[in-house]
Formats: sequence, structure tokens, C-alpha cells
Amino acid sequence: MAGDTFGAVFRVTTYGESHGAAVGAVVEGCPAGTPISLERIQEELDRRRPGTSDLTSPRREPDRLEVLEGIENGRATGGKIRLEVRNVDARPADYDRIRHTPRPGHADLTYHQKYGRIPSGGGRASGRETVGRVLAGAIARQMLAAEGIEIRARIVEVGGRPDGFEETIRAARDAGDSVGGIVEITARGVPPGLGEPVFDKLDADLAKALMSIGAVKGVEIGAGFRAARMRGSEHNDPIVLEDGKLRTGSNHAGGILGGISNGMPVVCRIAVKPTSSIGKEQDTVDLETMRPVKLEVRGRHDPCICPRILPVAESMAALVLVDHLLRARERDPDAGASPAPGEPSP
Repeated sequence: MAGDTFGAVFRVTTYGESHGAAVGAVVEGCPAGTPISLERIQEELDRRRPGTSDLTSPRREPDRLEVLEGIENGRATGGKIRLEVRNVDARPADYDRIRHTPRPGHADLTYHQKYGRIPSGGGRASGRETVGRVLAGAIARQMLAAEGIEIRARIVEVGGRPDGFEETIRAARDAGDSVGGIVEITARGVPPGLGEPVFDKLDADLAKALMSIGAVKGVEIGAGFRAARMRGSEHNDPIVLEDGKLRTGSNHAGGILGGISNGMPVVCRIAVKPTSSIGKEQDTVDLETMRPVKLEVRGRHDPCICPRILPVAESMAALVLVDHLLRARERDPDAGASPAPGEPSP
């Protein structure tokens, strides 16, 4: 399928389906000699994998990292890096009963309309696809960490509530339903000057990267939609000097002005929709008879995607930042070599 490659200099191609043999990623553009810890990649996979608590899908996948090429003795060779994870608990037969009944809210309908079929478990529209993103993102995060750039995501809202996340998720699960939420991603130590003024704005690329995650329905940068309800005098971040360096007194811009990073923390928020596959009865259509039917989805599904989307969102932000950092380095080898103003040294 087209559209599975992301990035300009640090290029990532993901592959594999939910109930296929494996999922993985091919990374191009990682400079030769770059230190890469396989243990840290595995740690990110462990954060994303299912079956780790009663709040996630009970699918049992160990998600063990396999390096097929591109890393030797803990360093990038300079060629393509290919990382893979085998699917060991795939059950395509679980989807036989809904092979011709698209799940409301899922990509089943549009896959049928575009490709003429509904793949098992959603195919490339499944959350399993995000393994490839995390594999590549774990490399990008290590490269950024060497520059003093740290990315962290956190849940700020679930089911419309700013607290009681676990109770809210359990209540939805026990009712055969699901809930969505809001996740905030913050990148600290980002140097000024990343991003281009027009079509390759840093915030535009971040928005595309985060929106490409299947469950994400909205992206905010900085104050986001609150900016529409503020006056200029409230939204404009005052420019100040701190230890002889330029920074801003607030960060409504989310660390980006005119598509270019200004040295402040880059802050994004994503709206995560409720999981589409739920046990409650829903209306759909049998594609063989073209008659309305009722559907209750069975199988192994997360009642809320927010807990497991954190490393995925961090990975997508990391891929954008490292790509823009390498673009800047192509123009100026010293670009981005120093920590951002007002941020601690690495």
C-alpha cells in the first residue's frame, strides 16, 4: 500500500498486519556509527505491547525485537536498518463472523469501499501497526537524547475526566463499551531553528505525524483551540532575556513560531477516540446480503487506547524532530548542536 513511508532525511517505512506473520520497520538515513541500544528499543516495545494489565487487550504478544540488518556491535552501519517483531498470538479466525459486517467507527467500511475487502483485525488499520512506529521511534529518541532532547507523553483526560482514569476505563469495559481521552506530548531541549517557514513547518509535520496514528482525531499545538478564545495580549508570549539568552515568558505558542522552533518546550495534545470494537450492540450492514444487521464485536480489544498510545505518540514526535534536526545538519553541520535557551545542558 502507498503512504507507508514517512520522513525526508530520516525515512521510515513500516510493514505488516495485525494477523500476519510479523510487523516491523525499515529505517533509512541513520548516520553510520550512531550508537543504538537494543535494550532501550525493547523497553519501548514493552511499554506498547498488549496484555500488561486488565486495562489493555488480553492478546498475548511478547513483542521480542529482532534486528535483521543495519546494526552491528551497538552502532548503525549506515545502511538500511530493518527491525521486526513476530506475531505469535494472531487469531484471524476471530474475525470470520464479521468478515462481511463492517464495525461501526472502524476502518472496515472504508477498506471495503477502497480495496473491496475487510482484512482480519483491521489489517494496516489495526493498532498492531504501531509496533513499526515504536521500533523506528526508539532509534530516533536515542539520537535526540544524545542532543539533550527528551520527549514525554502523559494522559491528561479520559472520558471527559481529568482524574480517575483507571476507574473510568474499567467502568466502560464492564459495560461492554470504550472511552477516549486526551494525551499531551512535550519535547524539552529542542533547539531553535528547526522547521521551514512554509509547507514544511515543524508544527505542520508534527500534526501530520500525530494525526497518522489511527485513533487520533485532533491535534493541538501549544494553546491550540484555546487560542481562538484568547486576545492577542493574552496569547502572545512575551520575549525575555534569561542568562543572556532569548526565551519567552509563557509558552502559548507551544515552542513553535512561524513553523520554526523557538527553543521553548514543544507541546502538542492529541484527541484519542474511543476504541471502535465494543461489546455493545450496534447497527451495521451485511455486505453479502446488503441488509441491516446488529453487531456485537467479540475478541480482544482495549477499552481505552490512551495508556498504550503514549510510546506511539512519543515515537511520532521523535521521528519528526530527528528528521528536521538532520535536515538542518545537511545545511549547517553545527545546527542544533547546543541545548535550547533556558533548557539544561545534557
